[in-house]
Amino acid sequence: MQFHKNGFHPGDPRFADPQDRVIPPPIKRPLPAEVDVMIVGCGPAGLNLAAQLSKFPKIRTCIADMKDDRLLVGQADGMACRTLEMFQAYGFADQIIQEAYGVNEVTFWKPNPQAPTEIMRSDRIQDVEDDLSEMPHVIINQARVHDMFLDVMRQGPAKIEPFYSRRLAGLSVDRSEPDYPVSLTFERAVTHSQTSKTLETVRTRYVVGCDGARSTVRQAIGRELVGDALNQAWGVMDVLVVTDFPDIRLKAVIHSNNEGNMLIIPREGGYMVRLYIELDKLKENQRISRDDISSDYLIAAAKRIIAPYDLDVKEVAWWSVYEIGQRLTTAFDDSEPGRAPRVFLAGDACHTHSPKAGQGLNTSVNDTWNLGWKLAHVLDGRAPAELLLSYSSERQDIARQLIDFDRELARMFSAKPKSPDNPDGVDPAEFQRYFTQFGRFTAGTAIRYQPSALVGEGKHQDLAKGQVLGMRFHSAPVIRLADAKPMQLGHCIEADGRWHVFAFAGQAAPMSSDCGIRALCNVLDGHEASPLRRHTPEGSDIDAVIDLRAVFQTPHRDMRLETLHPLLVPPKGRYGLKDYEKVFCPDFKGARHIYDMRGIDRARGCLIVVRPDQYVAEILPLDDHEGLSRFFARVLKTV
Repeated sequence: MQFHKNGFHPGDPRFADPQDRVIPPPIKRPLPAEVDVMIVGCGPAGLNLAAQLSKFPKIRTCIADMKDDRLLVGQADGMACRTLEMFQAYGFADQIIQEAYGVNEVTFWKPNPQAPTEIMRSDRIQDVEDDLSEMPHVIINQARVHDMFLDVMRQGPAKIEPFYSRRLAGLSVDRSEPDYPVSLTFERAVTHSQTSKTLETVRTRYVVGCDGARSTVRQAIGRELVGDALNQAWGVMDVLVVTDFPDIRLKAVIHSNNEGNMLIIPREGGYMVRLYIELDKLKENQRISRDDISSDYLIAAAKRIIAPYDLDVKEVAWWSVYEIGQRLTTAFDDSEPGRAPRVFLAGDACHTHSPKAGQGLNTSVNDTWNLGWKLAHVLDGRAPAELLLSYSSERQDIARQLIDFDRELARMFSAKPKSPDNPDGVDPAEFQRYFTQFGRFTAGTAIRYQPSALVGEGKHQDLAKGQVLGMRFHSAPVIRLADAKPMQLGHCIEADGRWHVFAFAGQAAPMSSDCGIRALCNVLDGHEASPLRRHTPEGSDIDAVIDLRAVFQTPHRDMRLETLHPLLVPPKGRYGLKDYEKVFCPDFKGARHIYDMRGIDRARGCLIVVRPDQYVAEILPLDDHEGLSRFFARVLKTV
């Protein structure tokens, strides 16, 4: 899609008239007195959590923010491949891809040895390695992602709308109160900077602080951001420009000789670009704000860096300045020995870093992607409260890895290029190697949770070498048997809090007496120890908690739907209509065989258990029915 040709206008670009893009804010209404989950902050972490919880009609969720309305412009813009996989689970990845700029290649620029005051291109590489994900790396205004989350929230069974103009004034936890131990007091804001005397109190079971680096929730539970600053200031601008720089529509990393460094990120619509511009080194403990810098100052700095090319800025859609720092809280919740947590932190409230690798939004939404299903499990009675302890342990480890990576990336990005006059500088080729080496990390696909009750030890990893325990389930092309639809297997996983068991058939003929999937279905359907029977509430669909899917090695035209076990075409809903979307075959047209792509043992097959957040929890032999039951018994309650 192309838009912004005649100026920047926020909102849905499918509306030609910018006035039609205006969405009125929700009607101002009082906060509820009691809820199950209170989310503080309408950033990406908070909205993602609210979107997940909107899928559960019995869970009362409230989300509030001190802003007057939804975000319209600015802030984050890079959406990693892994984040798009998450958006697919919500059903809006296609719309994001349609609107967004797709990052396909990256160019690197360094000082020209023959003319050191000018820059020259040193290399051009592919941005994302082949088959890293079925989803691309894209650039889109964070506000549009917010809009998508807001749509999911409004359209979900719980129908959640944000409460704006609310400033959190106080939070207390009464551990002796069994039902609603957390009490929050909000001031009703008149404007962003003024509050009225009106106070509102909300009692809740759980609180999630998604309220940014200056988090009031974090302060209330006594957690601190610990870390350091690099004393380096940067400016950022979204601009409409006319330029002769040849890589203006490619992601470009520019190291100049003495004028600083710059990162160019093309933006959605075909015309706008984002510029990250290095500014002067800060003094110890010095802070920077928009009051110290002007947009004209940033433009002048960008022009010096990009010489000999011209940069004529026609419009500044948004700009800001920031300092680089890497900080991490000591814990992401308020848990104490022997006590499960009641208050959680997510996003910038518990970790901060530079925006160079585009990990701020991506890491924040993955925080609450990890937390959301766990809260739903506990509140819905599926799992004990101790499950919530896994949030801080899993996500703090990931945030620590991010900060270590970001610290080195930010150092290299801000360093002067190595030259005879600056032998201690960074070789641009070294920076490129570091950038390439950590491509999977920046794509979000390198996240790996450690063995725990939620992640197996890896005893049978050899059965599925390409589906690594603790890492996200790596999708691959398949054909759905019933309707011959080509699709991605991972797209079966929706943001609905269900567990998934993918049964990959061995070499036996489908549904024959030797077929491992047939034996599995017999046990799951009829045995009293079956996890489907033990953990599915009476009156619910058989796949309401654990969703079974089967993948065979046989071409889809050689299989007969009528021979499938009834568990693979289960009756669902009030009419008992059959679900025909449980069985898949390899896609032999142009794509590699899914077993080969993901290292599935063709002779033995396997079982892959996938968590509600799309991460591989366990890999088992196809006939290890007891192992499957044991896994779910240690995570879920028996109904």
